[in-house]
Amino acid sequence: MILSDADIRRRLEDGDLVIEPLDDPELQIQPASVDLRLGREFLEFENANIPCIHPGSEREVDEYVREVVVDRDAEFVLHPGDFVLGTTVEQVEIPADLIAHVEGRSSLGRLAVVVHATAGLCDPGYQGQITLELSNLGTAPVALSPGMRISQLTFTELTSPAERPYGSERGSKYQGQSGPQASRIQHDDEFGGDQV
Repeated sequence: MILSDADIRRRLEDGDLVIEPLDDPELQIQPASVDLRLGREFLEFENANIPCIHPGSEREVDEYVREVVVDRDAEFVLHPGDFVLGTTVEQVEIPADLIAHVEGRSSLGRLAVVVHATAGLCDPGYQGQITLELSNLGTAPVALSPGMRISQLTFTELTSPAERPYGSERGSKYQGQSGPQASRIQHDDEFGGDQV
């Protein structure tokens, strides 16, 4: 079952679903979703002197990215073909009986801006800001302003709460993240890495 605006408001009031700061609930809570705003931090991939990224390599992916922090009244220009990691202003806490789906806003989709490549899911138990995988699929640069509504979350109720929700007990790599986070795939079990 997908939560309606009334369900979302009730869960927020009860405190088991957390979205903070939710500065303008009347604007941000939609009929069946919550709009999230774009943060000021971005991670851009360096293109020079990189032969390729090996997911199982001991090298941290952080070595291939540089952080850009945009002033509050400035813009981040996303050029055609660009891929950068951004973040939401809001931090979320997803209870064990919900799953959140990260979606783009249709107004930005009509400008060819997408907010995730594959990571469109917040597992039950997830806490932290959401890293956005921003791409411009169009032919014109698009200016993105910190604080603009960039994505939306929809919530699906599980048939029963997750027995092992996302979090420290699972060794979840992105729990509690603040700002955009580069891939930590080298810590996956199949690559022999330890969970962080």
